[in-house]
This record gives sequence, C-alpha cells and structure tokens, in this order.
Amino acid sequence: MEAGRHLRPYAITGGRTRHSRHTFTLITLVAARSVHGIEHDHLEPEANQILDLCRTRAVAIAEIAAHMDLPVSVVKILCGDLLNASLILVQAPPGQEDRPSVELIERVMNGIRRL
Repeated sequence: MEAGRHLRPYAITGGRTRHSRHTFTLITLVAARSVHGIEHDHLEPEANQILDLCRTRAVAIAEIAAHMDLPVSVVKILCGDLLNASLILVQAPPGQEDRPSVELIERVMNGIRRL
C-alpha cells in the first residue's frame, strides 16, 4: 500500500521534519556509546535499530538510511534524539575553517615543483 509508506516516516518522527538542536550531514559518522545490545523500551524500534547498526563500528548517516530503507531526514531526526539521550557519539566532517586555504596548497605545490 503506497499511502502507508508515506505515513510511516511521519509517524516515526512525530511529524517533525528536522531536529531542533542538531544538524547532520550525509557523511556524519554515528557510533553507539554502548557495545552491549541493550533494548531501550522508551525508544522507537527504528532508534533501537540504529543503535544495533552502530554498535560495532561508526556508520555514516547515509549508510544508516540505506540499511533501514528510511529517508535520510528521518534518520537525522532519530539520531538527534539518540544524541540528546547520550546513546550515540557523532563525528561531523571537517568544516570550512578546518580546511587548508588555497594559498597554502599552492605554496606546497610550488615547493614540490622546485624539488
């Protein structure tokens, strides 16, 4: 039934379309804080599934969405909830300020050329 597929993500997130406190990119890595398979009764089944996926290694948001066959937006909301509950650790990709400047890269390239 096609209508059920569209209703399900809405029901999982309680109608939210984004998390109020956290933003994630497709390549943000998620890891469960506990290596033990503890079921959290207060969580959605999908949130428990995220914890299971991320228990042995860090997994990107996009990969979680693909494994669970859920929209990325739903996975981001659920991960935000898990982060609020201190059940996961996240590693965001480096920001613009962490990248070397074009000038620095050009200087390094020029130095290599002179060798």
